[in-house]
Amino acid sequence: MSERDEVVADLRERARFFGALSGIGLPRVTTKADVAANAYPPRTVMEPPTAGPSLEAIRADIGDCQRCKLSKGRKNIVFGQGHPQAQLLFVGEAPGAEEDEQGLAFVGRAGQLLTKIIEAIGMTRDDVFIANVIKCRPPQNRNPEPDEISSCQPFLEAQIEAIRPRVLVGLGKFGAQWLLKTAEPISKLRGRFGDYKGIAVMPTYHPAYLLRNPGAKKDLWSDMQRVRDFLKEPA
Repeated sequence: MSERDEVVADLRERARFFGALSGIGLPRVTTKADVAANAYPPRTVMEPPTAGPSLEAIRADIGDCQRCKLSKGRKNIVFGQGHPQAQLLFVGEAPGAEEDEQGLAFVGRAGQLLTKIIEAIGMTRDDVFIANVIKCRPPQNRNPEPDEISSCQPFLEAQIEAIRPRVLVGLGKFGAQWLLKTAEPISKLRGRFGDYKGIAVMPTYHPAYLLRNPGAKKDLWSDMQRVRDFLKEPA
């Protein structure tokens, strides 16, 4: 496949992917100074969260989900795990082979690296919540498809509402683009705070990307330092 064909194929994939979503927009940056300094946008004053379903109720609603074609090939639904009132919530793409086997998010090689990242900012996995855009493993770890994302979207939205973290970290293309409702590539999104319904969003690289491109670790570490500093600020 030529370079041109690869670009066209990627554009078609993006069009299919985001055709299932609404509210397309770019990360919120309020001033030219914010852009130049890559600084935090003004803090959003959050309204007290309204009573919503608990994580247990959301998991019960998912049940033995048959809402999309991924149900036919999965071993386990990967709901996500962590602190039910976490200040920090990570959103990845989809479960891999290890996650499908164990029913837990981020437990393979990328998950081990994520654990080190979390510990590097002075937290543990028990302090945070880790989830994915979709909850069943795609065949051969292919990219999630629009109907699969649409089927899982209400459950991830409900999880975020139930936990109401101070910061959401979008790990990689799918996590970041889902949270920010944009088709911008992760290379342009990362390192700059955006917004999801009044919650700060930090897009950054997926740990699996770092395993293939270790030179990007310095960028992810810079992003996570900003998350750490944000969480140290008064709420």
